[in-house]
Amino acid sequence: MTASLPITALSTPNESQIVASAKEGDKHAFKQLYELHHRHMYALCLRLCGDSQLAEEALQDAFVRAWQKLSLFDGKSQFGTWLHRLTVNQALSTLKKHRSFWARFIPIEEQFEPLSKEIQHENLDKLLLRLPERTRFVFVLFSIEGYQHDEIAKLLNIAVGTSKAQYHRAKALLQELI
Repeated sequence: MTASLPITALSTPNESQIVASAKEGDKHAFKQLYELHHRHMYALCLRLCGDSQLAEEALQDAFVRAWQKLSLFDGKSQFGTWLHRLTVNQALSTLKKHRSFWARFIPIEEQFEPLSKEIQHENLDKLLLRLPERTRFVFVLFSIEGYQHDEIAKLLNIAVGTSKAQYHRAKALLQELI
């Protein structure tokens, strides 16, 4: 008697096969990639953008860009890693496009009402939205997404020391908010 694989194992291609099909223009395969990654990428966009509408726009633009640049994906890293980097860059671009000139000059105290002291850990995302934009970027990229300060500095076009200072500022502001 010959051992056989379960039907689901035969009918479910792995991610590299899905990527290969999508690179050949298979829109159904690309939709599968979207379904595999859109939740994590949306959470990343929301943390960086601080606004659900901007996050949705950044996510949509990131997947459009991924479709357009899929032929450049060389497979040296995981597709999710490549998509993550592309999504970070797209979220930053979306924010630059929508950033209000005057919003940068409004002190944080005037932007938000004080929070109660009864904040739970699961409200971290809500607290992050209250941080100034650049401080939030650095905190999210370093603490949540695992980037190093030199990588953050290159992404945001700032000095490594500025990245570290913004990270410490974020921690101090979060302590105050809690």
